[in-house]
Amino acid sequence: MDKKHYLLRIRLLGIEPEIWRRFVVPLDITLDRLHDVIQIVMGWTDSHLHEFTIGKKRYTEYPESTEDGLECGKYCLGDLIKQKGRNFRYLYDFGDSWEHELILEDNRYVYPELQSAVECLDGARACPPEDVGSISGYYEFCEAVKDPKHEEHESYLVWCGGEYDREKFSAGEVNWELLKYLRWSRERLRPWSAEY
Repeated sequence: MDKKHYLLRIRLLGIEPEIWRRFVVPLDITLDRLHDVIQIVMGWTDSHLHEFTIGKKRYTEYPESTEDGLECGKYCLGDLIKQKGRNFRYLYDFGDSWEHELILEDNRYVYPELQSAVECLDGARACPPEDVGSISGYYEFCEAVKDPKHEEHESYLVWCGGEYDREKFSAGEVNWELLKYLRWSRERLRPWSAEY
């Protein structure tokens, strides 16, 4: 890998024990693509709006929805964050308000065994299910799912697809999804709208 890479650590704020990931991205990744990577490494489904806050500036997919928002697809992470140890925020789902903190752990990351331009190295615990109702809803959900006598046990299991293990995390599974993402989002020789 000839490109320069950043080693980032992300954690979901407000939940104990901590839900976190450590992953590598190229320093020239745009914020809209960083959003895609965060969705995959954390286990979200990209069903809601998001924004990055770096310093006092906010970057989002739809800047017209905020007074002071900037379009995230126009900015590269390496142009905005340079110093090792610098942190910034990522907010996902304006209703449930899942706030994440990202820290630049290494701004010159070199690892010869890196398999792709984007890779998850480590992490812990499963992300909350979508639309669970913020932090308090997540704790209520976890309590109901682990207790078969809880009045909401069966309905929550059906709602989340049959099972939920809050301790489950697999970097291998995340990396498989990242490889699929890289494959589908690659540049093409001809644009989609090319005339034949």
